[in-house]
Amino acid sequence: MFRAFIVYCFLLTILLSMLLAIDVGATKTLFAVFSADGQKKTEHKIATDHNYEDFKASIKKALNEDLATYQFSHCCCAVPGKVDRENGVGIVFGNLPWQNVPIADDFAQILGQVRIFVENDAKMAGLYEAKSLPEFNRLLYIAPGTGVGIAFIVDGANDLSIDDLGGRTFLLDWRAKKIAWDEISSGRALTSKYGQKAAEITKPQIWQDYVHGLAFGINRLIESKKPEVVVIGGGVGAHFEKFQPYLEKELKKIGSSQVTMPKILKARRPEEAVIYGCYEYIKVNS
Repeated sequence: MFRAFIVYCFLLTILLSMLLAIDVGATKTLFAVFSADGQKKTEHKIATDHNYEDFKASIKKALNEDLATYQFSHCCCAVPGKVDRENGVGIVFGNLPWQNVPIADDFAQILGQVRIFVENDAKMAGLYEAKSLPEFNRLLYIAPGTGVGIAFIVDGANDLSIDDLGGRTFLLDWRAKKIAWDEISSGRALTSKYGQKAAEITKPQIWQDYVHGLAFGINRLIESKKPEVVVIGGGVGAHFEKFQPYLEKELKKIGSSQVTMPKILKARRPEEAVIYGCYEYIKVNS
């Protein structure tokens, strides 16, 4: 009986030390449960309701029913927008109609005594990719998806001068007008212009045309930030092989001879880097 009690206490300790990563996207929200040593135990997806009150209800249902087996010590919620890190507030979102939502306080009502971090999704993805490439001290992360996420990691930490809204506020002088990078290089812009999602595009001509805007923005960031490596992730980055040669060719064409061209690499986890970055963030900040 005593031995069974010890085993029970041991298992309970493990369950109580779980870490929760949440990646809130414009269409879906991904939950991932990690052990303290970084093993992903399970994941769960739900649709992202654009009504914030309904979104909170769906989060509560998922945690109280689908993930009820687990109890957590820490949670990192990554969102596609500008955040107030100190107060755990989502200020404004690129592709969700929420403003000034108290995410940390709302999640605390569901999770109880759990330390909660609220972060930007691209910054978490960039953090993970930087941890995966320790040989580079300056990593620029670009994630063309619903928008264009941007992160710049220096010596293992995010450069917070990069706006959380990424390509939505990164303005370019493009073909005689000023335009947000999102409008020409996001996955949404790609689908809008060509009528196909990245996964469906097989014609090289489409990719050759698409990379003009992508390369233009990347080149601006290379000139200003001087990264040692550029990592391409997100929904479009998952298909990096389809456009890699065209992107590299365009960057060489428009790049300054005074600036060393960094390596251009595909993300290790183009569509899961956010949740793994959340784990890394918890590990560093707990």
